[in-house]
Formats: sequence, C-alpha cells, structure tokens
Amino acid sequence: MNRVTEYLNSHKIRYQLLSHQESRSSISSAICAQVPLHRLAKAVVLEDHDGKHLMAILPADYKLSLSKLNDELNRSFKLVKEAQVYKMFSDCATGAVPPVPNVYHMDAIFDDELSQEPEVFIEAGDHETLIQLEHKDFRKLMGNHKHSRFSRKVFH
Repeated sequence: MNRVTEYLNSHKIRYQLLSHQESRSSISSAICAQVPLHRLAKAVVLEDHDGKHLMAILPADYKLSLSKLNDELNRSFKLVKEAQVYKMFSDCATGAVPPVPNVYHMDAIFDDELSQEPEVFIEAGDHETLIQLEHKDFRKLMGNHKHSRFSRKVFH
C-alpha cells in the first residue's frame, strides 16, 4: 500500500484499483486504461507570490487557465518547476502526481467539470495504476477544498 491508498482506507473512502499498461502522461494513462479523458483528474502544482503551494485538479483533457485561477482566488500563481514537484512527490514515480492534496498537506482547488462525472479516476502515484472513485467518494476526497471553473477543454 502507498500513502494514497493508506489515506483512502483511513478516511473510509471507497475506491477500486485499475491496472493498465505503463504510461508517461495522464492522457496516455486514460487511453491505456480505456477511461474517458474527462473522467481522469490530473494535478497541477502551483506556487503563489508568497511561496505557498496549491494543487489545481482538473480533467486530463482540459488546460489550466492561470489568469482565471489568479482572478478567482485573488492571488498570483505560477507553475512549480518539475524538479521541485519531483521532490515534493518523492514517493511517486516521476510525473505521476496523485490529485490527493491532503496526503501531501496541500491546499487545493478542483474544477467543477469533475463534479459532473458519475465516477472520477486519479493517478495512484505510479505509471501503471489508476484509482477509480464513485462521484460521492471523489467529493468526500475533495472535502472542503474550493472548487470553480478554471480550465477549458483542449481536445475535442
């Protein structure tokens, strides 16, 4: 068990593990696992002008709008450099950041688009496993984190 599944178990959040061929991105994970792209949540790690981190969680086929997010939260975010993300998520495979902010003691915001889905899939921290959550369990996982519309669809 890894930190993510330990957290899910300890907080009584129901989930299923879905194995797939090794992949290198959230989009290829969704394709390998035959999961709709808009149901796979990806995490983007941001940092504000004070050095505080935020995990933005959005569908794999959506692109983050930093300007919209900055306006929404009245802060000035930028992307965290990859090398720093690797250190922050040292228990995960490179590039397989699980969108589970509480495990990593991070504040978060999730895109409302994910609230429309009957189930959501998230990275498990490796490149071969997704975690499947029913809608209510995804909402439980997100807890009191903020949500809004801060991304737009990239692929049609």
